Amino acid sequence: MVENDLNRVFHALGDPTRRAILDRLAGGEATVSQLSRPFPVSFAAVSKHLGVLERAGLVTREARGRERVCRINPAALNDARSWLEFHQSFWTERLEALAALVEAGPDSPDESR
Repeated sequence: MVENDLNRVFHALGDPTRRAILDRLAGGEATVSQLSRPFPVSFAAVSKHLGVLERAGLVTREARGRERVCRINPAALNDARSWLEFHQSFWTERLEALAALVEAGPDSPDESR
């Protein structure tokens, strides 16, 4: 995944309304009207949120007659998950090494010399 694509995914996930839309779509496809009902914002605002999710690849919209049906695309999260897992592992290793040094105290021999 290109870095800009990853940026779009994290930007899209950064908004609670968009995360709530994804949570709803995790239960199955829904029309834009169905998605907009529980939110205290306009239909147009929900449509804009869907546009952000769509540009990030997290949601697809399909025209069915007069309605737009939305579906989640969970595969778009794979690169974000990989990025998070790498950084979690990276920082866990470093923090564990730091904790070991702190626990060893200042009088322990330095193995790096």
